[in-house]
Amino acid sequence: MDRQHIYAATREASLRLRWRSTAALGALAVCTFIAARPAHAQFQEAPTPMQIAADALSEADNDRSYRRDGARHIYAVYPKHIHKGKLPPLMYAVAITETEIDENGQVLNAVMVREPAAAKEVSPWVLAMIRKAAPYPKPARMGRVKYTDIWLVDKSGKFQLDTLTEGQR
Repeated sequence: MDRQHIYAATREASLRLRWRSTAALGALAVCTFIAARPAHAQFQEAPTPMQIAADALSEADNDRSYRRDGARHIYAVYPKHIHKGKLPPLMYAVAITETEIDENGQVLNAVMVREPAAAKEVSPWVLAMIRKAAPYPKPARMGRVKYTDIWLVDKSGKFQLDTLTEGQR
């Protein structure tokens, strides 16, 4: 083989390799984009809570005790959105809320104490769920109550509250 043929064959192989590398990088970029897309759709609108008895009473005598009653109520009205079992090691969002309930179990105020760092769309979703879940158990022994809870939210839109969490894997 003379030099011209060797040069042409080498150049052709080099171009094929370059083309394959470019195609592989493009495919990798597409896969990365698809996998890294934010999970916005499930957080666009808070789900409709199930209707349960509105005359529930809480015998809690402090904020901490009522927190458990409030968490049980959230679990009761959103059963399809509760993550069953242990949570995955990495959560999509962690949010801390403060909820104020009046003597009739209505939400006076719900605020985000600590917003999720990257998943900003989760905050309004969580606050809307809290408000839609009213009426909560009436705090019979306290009148009004203000409590905080930590929402552990998965990318699927399922969650657990720290008060009733089953832990992480």
